[in-house]
Amino acid sequence: MEALILSCGTGGGHNAAAAALKEEMERRGNHVTMFNPYDLHSAELAQKVDQAYVGLVKRAPKLFGVVYGMGNLYRNLPVRSPVYHLNTHMAERMAEYLRKHPVDVILMTHIFPAQILTSLREQGVQLPKTVLVATDYTCIPFMEECVCDAYVIPTGELKSEFVGRGIPAEKIYPLGIPVSRSFSTQMSQTDAKRALGMNTEHKQILIAGGSMGAGKLQKAIHLLCSRLKQDSTVDLTIICGNNETIYRQMKTRFGDRIRVVGQTNQMPLYLRACDLYLSKAGGLSTTEAAVNGTLLCLLPSIPGCESHNVDFYERHGMCCTVTATRSGVKQMLQLLEKPEVKEQMVHNQQTYVENQSAGKICELADSLVQ
Repeated sequence: MEALILSCGTGGGHNAAAAALKEEMERRGNHVTMFNPYDLHSAELAQKVDQAYVGLVKRAPKLFGVVYGMGNLYRNLPVRSPVYHLNTHMAERMAEYLRKHPVDVILMTHIFPAQILTSLREQGVQLPKTVLVATDYTCIPFMEECVCDAYVIPTGELKSEFVGRGIPAEKIYPLGIPVSRSFSTQMSQTDAKRALGMNTEHKQILIAGGSMGAGKLQKAIHLLCSRLKQDSTVDLTIICGNNETIYRQMKTRFGDRIRVVGQTNQMPLYLRACDLYLSKAGGLSTTEAAVNGTLLCLLPSIPGCESHNVDFYERHGMCCTVTATRSGVKQMLQLLEKPEVKEQMVHNQQTYVENQSAGKICELADSLVQ
């Protein structure tokens, strides 16, 4: 099968899900091409589109929440969104690419390419089978504008929400959010700690803010370092993602006391090694933690889709929510002494999160093509 995977870098989760699908498709013997559709115009434009979103979330998360709320209001109007009309400008370039590079199926982990293809469909262009994969635990604004052959959602519990937004029920497949097979590793925690050069006798706390290093990381780390001064049996690792500013600040302020990591391809190993994971509530970061079976604490979310992610995980007992305060840090550290909390949390994660999503989506793509 010849497959095309389209994604955008407005947050690392979309590309991570796309990479997981590519990994699994190729493992099954398919030929796969993956790129950002805006690269068909120029790499510079693709970077600008991605950075516009990332910059807003990094610098003004509350404003992002306002924009997200406006999107939810706008979607109730009987007209196409401005986002859709902007994406139609890429339609001809995408049509030209598909004429030169025919494929059997197109998998998308972002609504932008889905809107581009919807524009082509409405112009009467014949398309291969198209699959749109949701990467958050909600139907994000304007997903309903995308006309596809199949829509993959995280869980059947959310089907009514997607249907209520106009997604045809018969096209919805609750197959989960795809993550790399490496997050399902059976490596022991001790071996993972050794592989990362960690002290196997110490408790290991991992803090990450997704690919953007978002969240109240600095405050949480400062409070943790103050709290752990008298406790030499707990180590701390901070992963800053591609937020170079926070990486430099963390290195300067805490580099002599904690492990500071920028972008890394060893996230599965860090998750396996940690005793507690403090993160923001991205759809991919939470799913990766759940597939790994992790004691998960979530910091206050970025207003918008992450609020829905927190709600889903809290309702099913798959996380604890904490604040970047002294009491929040105390609550988090107490969890390290309660193995029964982790045991129940991991059980819930295994119950409510699909850990074979990438494989099931590949099977769906194959059935659509056949």
